Amino acid sequence: MPSSFGTTLRVTVFGQSHSPAIGCVVEGLPAGFAVDQEALARFMARRAPGGVAWSTPRKEADAVRIVSGLNPAGTTCGAPLACLIENTNTRSSDYDELRRVPRPGHADFTAQAKWHGAQDVAGGGHFSGRLTAPLCAAGGIALQVLATRGVRVGAHLAEVAGIEDAPFDGGAPTGELLRSQLDSLADGRAFPVLDEGAGKRMREAIEEARSAQDSVGGIVECAAMGMPAGVGSPLFDGIESAIARIAFGVPAVKGLEFGAGFDVARMRGSENNDPYGMDDEGRPTTLKNDAGGNLGGITTGAPVIFRLAFKPTPSIGREQRSVDLKEGKDTTLAVRGRHDPCIAPRAVPVAEAIMALALLDSWLSFPPEQL
Repeated sequence: MPSSFGTTLRVTVFGQSHSPAIGCVVEGLPAGFAVDQEALARFMARRAPGGVAWSTPRKEADAVRIVSGLNPAGTTCGAPLACLIENTNTRSSDYDELRRVPRPGHADFTAQAKWHGAQDVAGGGHFSGRLTAPLCAAGGIALQVLATRGVRVGAHLAEVAGIEDAPFDGGAPTGELLRSQLDSLADGRAFPVLDEGAGKRMREAIEEARSAQDSVGGIVECAAMGMPAGVGSPLFDGIESAIARIAFGVPAVKGLEFGAGFDVARMRGSENNDPYGMDDEGRPTTLKNDAGGNLGGITTGAPVIFRLAFKPTPSIGREQRSVDLKEGKDTTLAVRGRHDPCIAPRAVPVAEAIMALALLDSWLSFPPEQL
């Protein structure tokens, strides 16, 4: 099954939710880059499960062990970089019933239809959000490489259970407000929102869903500042295509929009078009950013901005209708085990990893033409 993506920066993710370890192999990183492993550990801790009320009780350190790709000096050596993350807190017996009674909203049934019992059911196998940990390991390194090129990436919870956070401001030519918004999120806050009042209401909604043995969904907004104009390629290798390919590899993602997104369908061209002007340094720039930082699959120089919609966690304790695949009859299912009542908070660094991997791969593969 395909578990790889990328053109020049090629990433392969491997493992299952309850296998001894999960990990990734990253090919195409520039040689001679010093990976800051302490910074990578801090980034991974933002996605790691356990320790907060809105997360699954399953606790995993998500410690990344780099087993190849670095030379004795600790810099990339040109060989594929391989990362391992051990699974240390599994409880596979919670999933025994799911071999015959599939969870509504999960891939249990489709996996059975495809592999007829050969699939790994425990923890969701390779359909589990657990596989976003190695994605973040690769993305955390890509974030560091982009930072050396003047690119800054950040994300926040734009919405949870219908409760909205303040949006990113990606339209001002100077980018001062967006820069200050990213500054405010850089403290590594456990619940990544811009408006603390909205964050409090979101947490209350998540706890209400947990108490009702249910779950809620959310939207994550991600922005990248500092990308030069001219990175990317038309059609199927464009910036949007590169981001979408990675984003829809995350099992819970159900929607993706760039810039003004679906709102453009309600606008006139005179409203949607981003006019151009000259900046203080005499360079052309867009005066607003409904395009989300790319046109024709190529960066405009404005911030690249996207939003991801995450569905509610399908594994819930509330009783739901299902079928018994062995007996061939209707039945009901109340899922046991440890699950997030809302996936979106832990998906914020995942969105940053997606952005970083797509942008770095596009930059390495399709740099601006030399004039």
